[in-house]
Amino acid sequence: MKKIGILTSGGDCGGLNAVLKGAALMAQSKNLEMYIIPNGYAGLYNLIDQNRLVRLDSERLDRFDASFAGSEAGHSRVKIKAISNPEKYARIKAGMKKFELDALIISGGDDSGSVMIDLNHNGIQCIHAPKTMDLDLQTYSVGGDSTINRIAQFVHDLKTTGKTHNRVLVTEVFGRYAGHTAFRSGIAAEADCILIPEIPVDWNAVYEHLAERFTRRIRESDVHSGTYTIVVAEGMKNADGTDIVDESAGLDAFGHKKLAGAGKYTCQQIQKNMKADPAMPIFMKETGMFVEGIYEIPEVREIHPGHLVRSGNSSAYDINFGFEAGAAAVLLLLDGKTGVTISKVKGRKVEYIESSKAIMQRYVDLEHVAMYEALGICFGRKPVAYDPILREVDGVYERIY
Repeated sequence: MKKIGILTSGGDCGGLNAVLKGAALMAQSKNLEMYIIPNGYAGLYNLIDQNRLVRLDSERLDRFDASFAGSEAGHSRVKIKAISNPEKYARIKAGMKKFELDALIISGGDDSGSVMIDLNHNGIQCIHAPKTMDLDLQTYSVGGDSTINRIAQFVHDLKTTGKTHNRVLVTEVFGRYAGHTAFRSGIAAEADCILIPEIPVDWNAVYEHLAERFTRRIRESDVHSGTYTIVVAEGMKNADGTDIVDESAGLDAFGHKKLAGAGKYTCQQIQKNMKADPAMPIFMKETGMFVEGIYEIPEVREIHPGHLVRSGNSSAYDINFGFEAGAAAVLLLLDGKTGVTISKVKGRKVEYIESSKAIMQRYVDLEHVAMYEALGICFGRKPVAYDPILREVDGVYERIY
């Protein structure tokens, strides 16, 4: 093995540039050449038509920073198997042969990982460096920690606006059908309520929690000031288990419905409950806020930070993990390992698992959620009792993600 191609795929996030640098620096130390395949799987498919590839040598590596989120290699959402060209795999192999690439390192999430598995089964040597801010792979995935920190900071900062206007603030975040980012960022921001796909929402439970906590804060404040914050995962489900989707938006490249409207729907449900609550006008009058026909219930506002949670700078943890995942991918290729996903690096141990197992979706542990319900956070249901199992361990560190 002399030359390796590297590409990033799917959604952008923190830590990806560290994957690129980690792989390139390890390749240099092993006297290998590393080349960027730009624009994800679209770039791989069109490799045969390119005139040149960028080599990640020392000079090129100095031109981008591992701490920047996003990817110097660029992205696209393309499912190779769905391309109608019957010669698609031969086309990719011809492109790799043109540039004398022996194997590929691919950093992506479950969809991108499924394409990597497909390529590997069709005779294209690949290694998967796990990447998704949704944190729903069986391994840790680069981007998760960065996104959680970004969301937590936004939700925390928005409390100044909430307190100024006595608003209920609903922040909708990415995550599809796994609520890890909403769960962890909401905890970090000390959100009052966190709605995740794993728990269909009982709106009566949400409103009961909100009405008690929100009104108490404002009543107890010497200036009648308070807020209530909710973090909502885009894949939130109604009590009947149905999704909140934008039916007009169609499907993405991998056949997924485009989730939209969870934050807006949450606002509507809260407003409906407020209007039906006979105690709300009394509260508004007691605190000097009621104005007939104009200001009869508190304001409920939706915030959608969107791609801001993917952008900016990467967390220190994601930079560390990115370097290690990229470097480990090179070492596995040199040992003849393909079709596997980097799990972690522990000293001299480079751990990996079969990619078909790695990309199986992992959900939030509801037993863990119960602990935070005991701390007073609402998760859209009646709190479940937290029954701890106490055990002594040998000191082995396990990350909370």
